[in-house]
Amino acid sequence: MKPIYQYDVQLPAQMDPDKKYPVVFTLHGKGSNEKNMFGLVAPLAEDFIIIGIRGNLPLGAGYQYYDLKSLGNPIREMFDEAVKQLEAFINDATEKYPIDPDKRYVLGFSQGAILSMTLALTMGDELKGIVALNGYVPDFVKAEYSLRSVKEVSVFISHGEYDSIFPVRIGHETGAYFKEQTSRLTFKLYPTDHGVSEENQFDFLNWLKQNAGLTIIKE
Repeated sequence: MKPIYQYDVQLPAQMDPDKKYPVVFTLHGKGSNEKNMFGLVAPLAEDFIIIGIRGNLPLGAGYQYYDLKSLGNPIREMFDEAVKQLEAFINDATEKYPIDPDKRYVLGFSQGAILSMTLALTMGDELKGIVALNGYVPDFVKAEYSLRSVKEVSVFISHGEYDSIFPVRIGHETGAYFKEQTSRLTFKLYPTDHGVSEENQFDFLNWLKQNAGLTIIKE
């Protein structure tokens, strides 16, 4: 596999060589990196393969997957290429590592959430589920992409009530859009800005464990 993305892979410490594992692919926000995302999902490390994908475009001290014309307005060609390359990356990684293809999850924050939701719509039930933290679905994806059914895809969407980057209205619109697409939607608001609270983290970690048929974490 020769991906265009640098990535970090964490395998369960006590791996059974005869077993396939659920996987979480993490997609970071604009200007961040794959290491920053690991802290959000580290409690899953015993049961999941965790693959953090770094954006291929340097931005300040971090990275991004595509650039913008303006806030909320991705450069279409760059966005299209990122979606195509991420799909290929997910499929290549599934062949390279002992991943259960029926338990593939994508978790993203901000720009990563935008891509996570887009991947759900383009890959359909090739993904078991997604977690989208503070993002939205670009209008051109809804109107012009070739979309697949997400009826069988589990979707966890959360948004900050005081998000100063993507106002909470966008969170409500995103939740309403997916509510029309799948009955397997969990939509939650948290009293935060453009970030992830401990309560939000606790909820999506348990959601992932439960969805993958694993024991949930006790408070």
